[in-house]
Amino acid sequence: MRLTEGDLPGLYLVESPVHADARGSFARAWCRDTFRAAGIDFDPVQANLSANTARHTLRGLHYQDPPYAEAKLVRCVAGRIWDVAVDLRPGPGYGRWQAVELSAERANALFLPEGLAHGFLTLTPGAVVLYHMGAAHVPGQARGIRWDDPDLAIAWPAPPEVMSEADRAWPGLAERT
Repeated sequence: MRLTEGDLPGLYLVESPVHADARGSFARAWCRDTFRAAGIDFDPVQANLSANTARHTLRGLHYQDPPYAEAKLVRCVAGRIWDVAVDLRPGPGYGRWQAVELSAERANALFLPEGLAHGFLTLTPGAVVLYHMGAAHVPGQARGIRWDDPDLAIAWPAPPEVMSEADRAWPGLAERT
């Protein structure tokens, strides 16, 4: 397993070598020792699966504010997604974003520290996303930012065709509470 720091501080691309033989394949999904060796203290307390029927389904951009902030390890376990992280931490990086394609075939993942919003667009029908969460979801604490906020100018690879009403209604970055 190899961790490469992204453009946003604390954001890591996680690459897991895929070992294949006649039986199929094997890849390590998470390793506490690897994360700790990189200086990341991440102990998942919850795991979530997001199954998405249609191509170009958009989910996000989601986050929880402190004291409920969530670090997360996001992995696509079926299909492919365009995964996006937006920095919401005070400082010069505020509002910057980074995106990466995650796929089941590549067995790659993205680690997001607390303070980043997260969203994705499915690139294939039947995309399934697995999240390992560093904090539990707290009902009533979900927050979001509009996916097409011009202040962010995220370069989505296609317009979304399916999304929730809640995701359509999030405020822009300038209006977030």
